[in-house]
Amino acid sequence: MRVIVRTVSELFITVGTLIVLFVAYVLFWTGVRADRVMGDQIDSLQQQWAQEPAVTPRPSASPAPPTPYSKGKPFAIMYIPRLGFTWNKPVLEGTGTGTLKKGLGHYPGTARLGQTGNFSVAGHRRTYGDPFKDFPRLRRGDAVVLTDGTTWFTYRIDQAPYKTVPTDVEVIDPVPRKSGYTRPGRYLTLTTCEPEWGHSHRLIVWAHLDSTQPVEAGRPKALRR
Repeated sequence: MRVIVRTVSELFITVGTLIVLFVAYVLFWTGVRADRVMGDQIDSLQQQWAQEPAVTPRPSASPAPPTPYSKGKPFAIMYIPRLGFTWNKPVLEGTGTGTLKKGLGHYPGTARLGQTGNFSVAGHRRTYGDPFKDFPRLRRGDAVVLTDGTTWFTYRIDQAPYKTVPTDVEVIDPVPRKSGYTRPGRYLTLTTCEPEWGHSHRLIVWAHLDSTQPVEAGRPKALRR
């Protein structure tokens, strides 16, 4: 009987230890790795932008069609001052599991950054760096600033986070349902999971493009401390 009790006790201890290690992995190690990966993505983008020659199109030349975003590759950096003045994350094309481990993901088929339509972006609430951990803190009037290396785009949030279900895909429509927008414009949608450690619902914020400026003009007002 003592042997059985000892064996069961040791089994419980082993299982408990494994659970603690798994929780530590989820809470800590995935975050450390994700922060490193996201930092690498931002460094890569900034190096790429620094090496790109400045192009001044001739007045008579027709504008070239924009290059499609490459699946799984970063193309912009996002800043949200409400989440901290050190908060910045890379935005990659696609919302697959592997992509969202590296940063925020742009929904394929939604508008390009700064263009007419709805530029829509997803991010993890928890794990893999917790990019949108403080999503519920976002408020009307908050700035969401992005850059593609040539232009700063400042969006302004138009309402507090809206809770919905994952099947409500109309939130990323060109004129998103229940956003209050009634006509085409240059919009931004951010999405993340709700509750904090679950995925039964989604939190959404919508924003409109408030201003743009070339990177040569310096950082936009929203990012100045």
